[in-house]
Amino acid sequence: MDETIRLNSRLRSVFAAARQDSALNDSEQMVLNAVVEAERAPTVAQIGRSMGEARQLVQRAANSLRDAGLIEMADNPDHKRAPLLHPTPRGIDVKRAIDQRADTIAEDLIPALDLDDVRGTTEALRAIRRQLEARLRAR
Repeated sequence: MDETIRLNSRLRSVFAAARQDSALNDSEQMVLNAVVEAERAPTVAQIGRSMGEARQLVQRAANSLRDAGLIEMADNPDHKRAPLLHPTPRGIDVKRAIDQRADTIAEDLIPALDLDDVRGTTEALRAIRRQLEARLRAR
């Protein structure tokens, strides 16, 4: 667990340069990622639960992204007070530009690592995260 926490901190520091031109903070970047990459439009509460963040923090970030024209909030047929979050074309473009800069940073960081090992580790971490999320949803 300690290694994961330390790695997260270091990765956030290194990859902050990827979003430098976007003027997004950590929370806004997290929410934009969640909205753009979601299979179905999420709500603020769903993003908060998935990311282990307070709903209020996610709401502030979502409001900021909406005000910047990067996401839109739409009526949710399943819940009157929890709008669905959708990326705008501009939001998708911003996310993709950040991803391209992050890919360049990653290429510089991991040339000595075996790409298949990195992919395998990514899949293992994703599986752990999904198990944790399922356990949290079951509570």
